[in-house]
Amino acid sequence: MTKEAAETPRKLLVVEDDAGLQTQLKWAYDDYEVLIAGDHDAALDLLRAEEPAVVTLDLGLPPDPDGTREGFRVLRAILEMKPDAKVVVVSGHGERASALTAIASGAWDFYQKPIDIEELGLIVRRAFHVRDLEVENARLAEAGASDNRVLGGMITGAPEMLKVARTIERVANLDVSVMLLGASGTGKELLARALHEASARRDGAFVAINCAAIPENLLESELFGHEKGAFTGAVKTTEGKIELAHDGTLFLDEVGDIPLPLQVKLLRFLQERTIERIGGRKAIAVNTRIVCATHRDLDAMIAAGSFRDDLYYRLAEMVVKIPSLAERPGDAVLLARHFLHQYAPEMNPAVRGFASDALQAIDEARWPGNVRELENRIKRAVIMADGKLVTKDDLDLAAGAGDADEAAWLNLRSAREAADRVAIRRAMAQSEGNISAAAKLLGISRPTLYDLLRQYRMHG
Repeated sequence: MTKEAAETPRKLLVVEDDAGLQTQLKWAYDDYEVLIAGDHDAALDLLRAEEPAVVTLDLGLPPDPDGTREGFRVLRAILEMKPDAKVVVVSGHGERASALTAIASGAWDFYQKPIDIEELGLIVRRAFHVRDLEVENARLAEAGASDNRVLGGMITGAPEMLKVARTIERVANLDVSVMLLGASGTGKELLARALHEASARRDGAFVAINCAAIPENLLESELFGHEKGAFTGAVKTTEGKIELAHDGTLFLDEVGDIPLPLQVKLLRFLQERTIERIGGRKAIAVNTRIVCATHRDLDAMIAAGSFRDDLYYRLAEMVVKIPSLAERPGDAVLLARHFLHQYAPEMNPAVRGFASDALQAIDEARWPGNVRELENRIKRAVIMADGKLVTKDDLDLAAGAGDADEAAWLNLRSAREAADRVAIRRAMAQSEGNISAAAKLLGISRPTLYDLLRQYRMHG
C-alpha cells in the first residue's frame, strides 16, 4: 500500500436501503470513509465519483426489497463500471442460491443476514487487504518491462521473487547491513547490485569479493589493503576492497567462508567504521555499506563456533531469503527464453526458439544449480542445436526429472488451489502469456482459464 493510501482513509461503499442499518454500519466502519447509497442510481453515482475499492451490497433493494432482482442488477452494473471492485453481497433471501449466483456473477464474497457487524467487518478488512496486494503487484508489474524484468533486470513472473524485489526496494535507502540467504546460482550478486543501484549510494562504487575464492592468507589483504613493505611482495601501498567501496557498497559473497581471526577484524570495522591496512598504524575512516550473501547455514556454524554470533548480528540487520529456481514455477521457461535470445545471435543464429519437449523438460527439471546452471545449459544447447528449435535432446535433460513435492497440505482445497496456480503459471510462461495456448496446454477451455485467473486473482 502506498504512503498516500496509508494516510487517507480507504473508501467503502455501503449499498443498503435500511436507514437504521446504514447508521449502524457507518458507525462500525470508522476506519474507512463510508459512502452510503440506498438504491441503484445513488450507488452508481458514488461509484463513479469516489471509486471505492470495496462495496457491501444488500441484494434486497427497492423497488424489489423482498427479492434479489434489483440487487443483482446493481451488482452487474458495479462490476461493469469497476471490475476490480471487491463486492461483498449481503442477503437474507435464499442463502445458498443467492450466494452461488452472486459469486458466479463476480461478487468477491457473500454474507447472510442477520448481520454480525464484527464478522462482516473481518470480511471487509480482508477484501481491502486483497485489493492492496493486487495494487502492489500491479505496481511491481508496471515497474518491470514487458519481458518480466523487475528490480536490477531480474527476470521473473513468480510472486516469490516479486516479494524479494519489493523487500530490496524498501531497504535500499535504509542505512542497514543486508544479508542475502540463498543457494548458489540464485542471483545474490545481481540483487546486491540492484540494491546498490536503488540506494542513495548509487554514485559510489559497487565492489564485490567472493570470500570463498580467495586463499585464507590473502583474504585479509584483499579486504583491508596493505602498506608498502608490509610483507614480501608488497612493493606498493594497496587499498583494500573495503576502502575502495568508500561512499558505496561492498558485497561480501560467501561471507560464511571468512576465517575466525579475520571475522574479529571485520567486526571491529563494522563497530568503529575505521580500518587499518596490513602493516599500517593509522586508522582510516571508511563509509561503506555492507551487503553479504551465503548459501551456508550460519546458525549451525554459530552453534559449532565457526562463525561469530556478534558478527552475524552486525551483518544481518536485514535478512532477505531468496527462493531457489525450483520454488519459482514458470520462471525457468522465462529465463530459458531470455538466455536463448541472448546467446543465439552470436553462437548459432539459426536457432529461433524451443521445441515443446524442450520447454516441458526445462519446466520440470529441479535445477539444483539454479539460474547459473540453467544459463549454462541453455548456452550449450544453443551451440549443439542442429535446427531452428532447441530440442530436449539438445538440453540433455530428462523430462519429469523433478522430485515430487513433499509439502504436506492439510487442507484439500488449499492443495488444489496451490496446484492450479503452479500449473497456470507454468502454462502461461510456456505460452508467453497467450490465453488460448495456455488453455490448450492445461487441457481446458479459454473461458475456464479466464474463470480460474479471475478466481485466483492472477493476471492473464
